[in-house]
Amino acid sequence: MHYLEQKKEIIDGISYNYLCHIHNVEAEGNVFPAHYHSYIEILYGISGIYKVLLNGEAHLFKQGDLVIINSKEVHQIDSHSCEGGKYIVLRFEPEVIYNTMFQDHLQLKYVLPFILENGKHQKVIDKSEIENTFIPKLLYEMLDEFEMRSYGYELAIKNHIGRIFLWLLRYFHKQGIDIVIDVDVNRETMKRLQPAFDYVLHHYDEEIKAAELANLCNMSYSYFSRTFNEYLGMNLSEYINRIRITEAEKLLISTTLNITEVAHTVGFSTTSYFIKLFQLYKNTSPKQFRKGYKIAKSNNDYP
Repeated sequence: MHYLEQKKEIIDGISYNYLCHIHNVEAEGNVFPAHYHSYIEILYGISGIYKVLLNGEAHLFKQGDLVIINSKEVHQIDSHSCEGGKYIVLRFEPEVIYNTMFQDHLQLKYVLPFILENGKHQKVIDKSEIENTFIPKLLYEMLDEFEMRSYGYELAIKNHIGRIFLWLLRYFHKQGIDIVIDVDVNRETMKRLQPAFDYVLHHYDEEIKAAELANLCNMSYSYFSRTFNEYLGMNLSEYINRIRITEAEKLLISTTLNITEVAHTVGFSTTSYFIKLFQLYKNTSPKQFRKGYKIAKSNNDYP
């Protein structure tokens, strides 16, 4: 069974950067097999009980709970209610946040935790934390906006997404959860580093040298390295390795390549180093990671 990237959905010939709908589940069992997409995704339980597997960890959510799924985070959803149920699905590209909240000064430190694979934020927020806020009402308003498509509905939806995103940031802050990369990044810095990010995403399976990326960004080697570290809170080598591990996850659940073949495919020269890093970043071995998804798929349950 191959689990492919879920592409942007096209509705009436239009590719949307955001989607909002109710997903109806008719019975117990697998709702969505393991997959990933570029959207940041938020689920809100209306009825039923579900488990979502995120990076090898199982999380329960039910009526009134909120689930946050990172961009490109591999996830699988199962229903654990015989009668099925419903939940709201809100998806939005990270660029929606850029364009609605950070036009004058791109505070990417707030968005990066929801894009990077090493985001350690809380994945499920309990009903007790949500029910007395504006979040449930806002989600239903977004459903109406997306269904009715009244004049200016795009502005309304983007505004609502911004409000929800800001609430999440403040919620984590009040809980004492430090998810933000503490560095201010302006628009010019982002533009200058973008060629490096693009190159890594397309050539992560090759040897990548910082000096070459510095040239792409029209920076000196030392200035590029310093700026990159401040921007992401990690050095270039760690960033490349995290990209490789992310791609390896997808191969482990979507192909029959053995561990050595996966390691070489994503750019690691030795299998032992790949296994070591995978264990470090994911708290499990590549073999156990693959086994966990196979068990979840065959039994509609989690290991």
